[in-house]
Amino acid sequence: MARPPCPQQPGVPLHVVLRGDPADPGACLEGLGAAADCPVHAYVLMGTHIHVLLTPARVQGAMPLIRALGAREFDASPVYTRRHVLACMRYIELNPVRAGLVRHPARYRWSSYRANALGEADALITPHALYCALGRSAEERCAAYRRSFRAAATSRARSPAC
Repeated sequence: MARPPCPQQPGVPLHVVLRGDPADPGACLEGLGAAADCPVHAYVLMGTHIHVLLTPARVQGAMPLIRALGAREFDASPVYTRRHVLACMRYIELNPVRAGLVRHPARYRWSSYRANALGEADALITPHALYCALGRSAEERCAAYRRSFRAAATSRARSPAC
């Protein structure tokens, strides 16, 4: 049975997983930026897939991006709960660590971690309002975001069921 299409509601963040081999990550990022018809909050390019957290401004707003990147297949999940937005960003940016490619997400070049956690310029990233609420200045937001990674790791260490 075919999977029903994912609702793409304006203003509701969407976690999109695009399957396919981003053979040239630099070109893929350029294509992602050119095709993004909606703000992108987090991303990671992996060997066989791409994760993107974005917020469509209109119904089906993510479709131009999905088509432009030529994904063989994709999956998209709305992030309805406010507390899950930052958790989804962490999930996306920790993909290279979980895959064993790097020991720390800052060491992975094809991710938004350095923009969100270290304040490095990334023209593709538009901070989500919940990220902006982490602090009054860019430095405060970055520091709070980095702390959230440590807190998440600590809670997982205490609770193996997570």
